[in-house]
Amino acid sequence: MSVETTNPKATSAGQEQYDPDIHLRRLLVAETQVPWIRTFLDRIKEIINPPKLPPLELTSKPVAVKNIWGLTAGQESKAGTMSFIVHTVILTLLLVLGTSKAVQEKVKQTVSLIAPDIAPYKPKAAPAKQGGGGGGGDRSMTPPSPGKLPRPAPKQFTPPVAVIQNENPKLIMEPTLIIQPDAKLPNINLPQFGDPLAKLGPPSGGPGSGAGIGAGTGGGVGTGRGAGFGPGEGGNIGGGVYKIGGGVSAPTLVFKVEPEYSEEARKAKFQGTVVLYVVVDDKGQPRDLRVVRPLGLGLDEKAIEAVMKWRFRPGYKDGKPVSVAATIEVNFRLL
Repeated sequence: MSVETTNPKATSAGQEQYDPDIHLRRLLVAETQVPWIRTFLDRIKEIINPPKLPPLELTSKPVAVKNIWGLTAGQESKAGTMSFIVHTVILTLLLVLGTSKAVQEKVKQTVSLIAPDIAPYKPKAAPAKQGGGGGGGDRSMTPPSPGKLPRPAPKQFTPPVAVIQNENPKLIMEPTLIIQPDAKLPNINLPQFGDPLAKLGPPSGGPGSGAGIGAGTGGGVGTGRGAGFGPGEGGNIGGGVYKIGGGVSAPTLVFKVEPEYSEEARKAKFQGTVVLYVVVDDKGQPRDLRVVRPLGLGLDEKAIEAVMKWRFRPGYKDGKPVSVAATIEVNFRLL
């Protein structure tokens, strides 16, 4: 057995000598050796005059299938006809209604409900009551104890008590006060009934009489007389004194006396303003004066002495003079 060997360099005449790098040259594509300008011109030529391709030969043929989602030819024609008829009827009705004189007259008579004026339909509320008051007590030796107020009501069947005497009554009724429902009452968070303006102390109905709580008489709470709250009488709240505003006019000063300086304030060259609370009654005279912001050195007393001599035109409510509460500033200045 013989083995034949081949020597790449030992070639016969007329044959190429074997090159060890020939595989690298074979990896290069011939087109890459074409200049780029030639390639650019060929692309332009193809765009202007594209080469003709051979006709496409179909190897398959489409097969028609039944359309299960759409309508058949007969149904499509019927649907189009019905749509045309419906639109024609709607447009005809709109045209007839728009040109009808009867419809146009009814449209003109339509009342706009945007921001209607409902003032004539608002019920007139009864004028708010002010003034009045009430009080009571169980003739205790101690002042009334603090607590919450009972529920306001137009009538009173059971007055409030601070000390429960009968813990097992046969008929339980809720205590109430005769006060208008929209009255502004002092609010105190306590479980028992009492006077919300009272100072802390042991449970007590107060030195008043006639049931209730306080130092007055009646079935109310406070120092007044009646089944209301506060000073005054006749129920409700306020003590018979009105506040400026809400249909109540302010008193007008018609006569004034200048206050005198005290010797202590004059020697100290002290100046300032005293603020007084005053009730101007229905006759225009000041009463129930008290100092709200004092100055001292005897100027508070001098301010009260001067204001007691002042005269006012009283405040009015519904055309009638009423007692009105107000604050007055009395200035003390050295010349």
